[in-house]
This record gives sequence, C-alpha cells and structure tokens, in this order.
Amino acid sequence: MSPEVIAMRQSSEVESVARLGLASGRYIHFGPFQIDQQRQEVSRNGSRLKLQGKVYQVLMALIEKPGEVVTREELRQRLWPAETHVNYDANVNTTVNKLRQALGDSSDKPLYIETIPRKGYSLLSQPAVSDKPGIVLPTVAASENDGNLVDTEEAAAPGRLSRSDLWVALGVIGLILAGMLLGAGITRLWIGNHFAPSSSGPLLSLVFRAVSFFSF
Repeated sequence: MSPEVIAMRQSSEVESVARLGLASGRYIHFGPFQIDQQRQEVSRNGSRLKLQGKVYQVLMALIEKPGEVVTREELRQRLWPAETHVNYDANVNTTVNKLRQALGDSSDKPLYIETIPRKGYSLLSQPAVSDKPGIVLPTVAASENDGNLVDTEEAAAPGRLSRSDLWVALGVIGLILAGMLLGAGITRLWIGNHFAPSSSGPLLSLVFRAVSFFSF
C-alpha cells in the first residue's frame, strides 16, 4: 500500500472520528454562536445568520478540526465534485470571506478563522456539543498583531466604549473644565488689577461680580 493511500485513509479516519463527536449532540456552540445541525442553521445570540450552503460547509469543515489546519485542497474536495470545472482558488477565497463576514470576523485580526499562509485555515475557537440550545460559551482569542487578548463579546458590540476610550473622554472633559476655571480666574485677576469695582462705575462693578460668580 502506497504512502499516499495510507495518508488518505488516516485523514478519512480522523474526519470520521470528528464527525462522530459532533453527532453526539444536536447543537454546536462556539463563542456567541450556535449551530443547529439538524436544521443546518447558525445563530448569534439568538439571531439567525444567513449562510449559503457552501459557506455552511466550510464552517463545518473547520468545526470538525478545531485548532488544526484545514487545507485548501480539503475544502475544494468538500465543496466541489472532482468533475466540476471552476476556479477553485478564487472560489475558496470567496467562500471563506463570506463566512468571515457572517461571523463578523476579519483576516487582519481574526477571532474565529485564522489564515495559515500557503496552507489553509484554522478555527481558533474550541466548539462544544450539546443536546440543549441556548448555551453560549465565551471565547477569547489572541490577536495576531499585538498578542493582546480580545474578548469577542466586547469586540462584536458596536458603539460600546472601551475602557481606554472612556478614560480619554473623561480626560478631555477635565481639561475643558480646568481651562474654563483657569480662564475665569485670570479674567477676574486682570479686572481686579486694572479696575476697582468701587470707583469704576456700576457697569464694571457688575462685570466684576459676574466673573467672580462664574469663577467659583
């Protein structure tokens, strides 16, 4: 038996074991996502995602081998029959990009799908199988660029201010208030040095009192 045949048989056995594990429950959970294997539906926090057939197949191929490399050739064999004549590279890229868009992921800072250069793709999350729906597992993934941990729930929530943004906003507000108080104090000091309220008429006296009021 040739080494190629042995390798193909071993790969088939690994995939069979992975699929058997996924068959132990109806629902697959990873991060904020849930896969209903019976309906072939993917939802995020209860909201259903629209995944086309081949996009769903790519997701399942990655789910079956979490943390491992799913090669582009594996995806080609899974998505298109041998007699199909298409541009496999372009179609694999397009299908994976559609999956990333549906999950709210990106190739630059992947949370779920990591690109392995010149090889394929890998699922960063560890899925769990359950018979009951509604179980959401928090997933923390490492950013490729800076190595910092990014919480997927925080990253996926649009409009939510991070702690750093909040401190910057508070600092800007503090500087504005300090500038207003400092300006009022300087104005009060200048008027006090140049004009005596008791001898400069009622108008200047009124201005002096107004500045004194707003400076405190």
